[in-house]
Amino acid sequence: MNTSLTSQSAESAADMENTASEQPTQSDAAEGTTAPTGAPAAPAPAGATSARALLKQLQQQFVPFRDCLPLSIGIDKQILAQMPGIDRKLMRAALGIHTGSQRYLRTMEKATVRYNLDGSTGAEVTDVHRKHAKDTLQERFRKEAERKKAEREAAATEEANRRRQEKLEQLTAKFSRKG
Repeated sequence: MNTSLTSQSAESAADMENTASEQPTQSDAAEGTTAPTGAPAAPAPAGATSARALLKQLQQQFVPFRDCLPLSIGIDKQILAQMPGIDRKLMRAALGIHTGSQRYLRTMEKATVRYNLDGSTGAEVTDVHRKHAKDTLQERFRKEAERKKAEREAAATEEANRRRQEKLEQLTAKFSRKG
């Protein structure tokens, strides 16, 4: 998982997932899901003071988070219904981390359907959302390639300067000797 996410891209991905208009969902359960339907969710632990801790709890509790499936639009409302005492800002930050992850974006690139918290299928993934995921990944890879290229160039420049300094010291030592 790529942990070098910018907060801006994570927030924009979360905003895209959470603020888009809701579409009607199907009630059919997805094949192969093992999440119990209607099971009460555990409340947010007192120790979940970080978005990553909350995300870990969501991954343990809900199949779509654990399997990194495309989340239904309005999943935040489903989470609030299951976990009423949850801090909304913390939840949005956790959703931003999750929906901005490389694994999630790769899944969204090829996805055709979204999933609810209980694992049932929801609305279709639109071409706009697939394109956004693809563009976000391409931009991220481009920036990473630029960063690595700049690091290589800086290392090469540093090495050239080090060699130059060594040669200067050798020349200084050679000509400063009294013979």
